[in-house]
Amino acid sequence: MMNLRRSDERGHARFDWLNSYHSFSFGDYYDPRHMGVSNLRVINEDWIAPAGGFPTHGHKDMEILTYVLEGALEHKDSMGNGSVIRPGDVQYMSAGTGVRHSEYNASDSETVHLLQIWLMPNRLGVTPRYDQRHFGAEERRGRLALLASPDGRDGSIATHQDGLLYATLLEEGESVVHRVEGGRQAYVHLARGDARVNGTALEAGDAVRVRGEPEVRIEAGGSAEVLVFDLP
Repeated sequence: MMNLRRSDERGHARFDWLNSYHSFSFGDYYDPRHMGVSNLRVINEDWIAPAGGFPTHGHKDMEILTYVLEGALEHKDSMGNGSVIRPGDVQYMSAGTGVRHSEYNASDSETVHLLQIWLMPNRLGVTPRYDQRHFGAEERRGRLALLASPDGRDGSIATHQDGLLYATLLEEGESVVHRVEGGRQAYVHLARGDARVNGTALEAGDAVRVRGEPEVRIEAGGSAEVLVFDLP
């Protein structure tokens, strides 16, 4: 079964410094048909204006991943971490018992474009934790690179949740295949470009939920950047 989620069907919020599209209900956007998939609760696609950003705010009992597409995002948190996240970097924050952080565009002249991803944890009340890894273009080119997993396998970030997150960069005519084990499902989000997922055409911002299929085949129509979630 394939359930398509078109980019222009997503929730939308716009402020002076932020242009944000919500794949699932978030903030003032509420749609009971789109509350998340399995333990995947949030995919927000954000464009943050130069020098703009989210002032210090709190999170609790959530696994948070940030994937930067363009520009640079500056992060500071109550655990004492401070970093700048750029394309190829994946930032992880396990909010656990509670953490406060801020996120700002690190540039005074260029917009930062990113995906903010939240997953429900597999246990509550853990000690907050931070990690950041760089996955170069060569690691993602023409293959599915594992970014996050429950056990940190294959150089991925270890998380307190039961999903796997992969990313790939494809050129026109290239393809990758992900096997879906029994009892699992996939959610494919096309971050940039155009591609076909099991024959269904996607454009940037589109996504598709795949259930009851033994595999997910992604074929690029042009240059494409794709995230694949393997979920319970």
